[in-house]
Amino acid sequence: MHPRYPVFLLVFACTSLVAQAPAGGPPATTPAPSVGFHYTLPPDWQVVDVQPTLPLIKQQQSQVATSDDEKKGIECAQIVLTARHGTPASVIVAVELPFGCFGQQMSEKDLPGFAQGASEGIKRTFAISEPVYGAYTLGTHNIWIERAQGVVLGHPESHYTVEVVCGLLQNGAVCWMAMAADQAALQTFEQSKISLDGETPAALVPPTAFEKKPAS
Repeated sequence: MHPRYPVFLLVFACTSLVAQAPAGGPPATTPAPSVGFHYTLPPDWQVVDVQPTLPLIKQQQSQVATSDDEKKGIECAQIVLTARHGTPASVIVAVELPFGCFGQQMSEKDLPGFAQGASEGIKRTFAISEPVYGAYTLGTHNIWIERAQGVVLGHPESHYTVEVVCGLLQNGAVCWMAMAADQAALQTFEQSKISLDGETPAALVPPTAFEKKPAS
């Protein structure tokens, strides 16, 4: 079994920290090339450094893991991008699970099961409604996507669009997540250019991502 749920709990714990962080900080930068993707955000999005608190978050999430695989996934997961914009804050987070660290190579048939752990993780932070799902390709990569409306638990005034995008790269599984406070932030998340494994850059989410494909 691949580590789905606790890995996404890690993502949403970091997302909460980013949302609560004070404004300011350097412009959003893209991950190191070794991660396998290059994602470019506008310069008015700002980085929040979660690395100092990441060990404690991982320790907390390991306590809810139910298998050795899940604990290994938490240990290996890397938060490679955290950025925020505006007030209330919209947040973009990217998390990678390197295959070399995890000790298993995922295949395309594993992607839906891994990605659907996002749904479980989201419900620990948000009351979710209107979820929709899609699938598309970016270059040679198959991509899974979920979009939902979310209200922060305990804060009924806080409404967001939550979108999770996941794919498999040569060296790891990667998910990008947006907690968008407005339509402009959602469009930034979807339309910002990304290059996967050195392929030609394209918008992270194409307009056709949620179109139902006819049965073959």
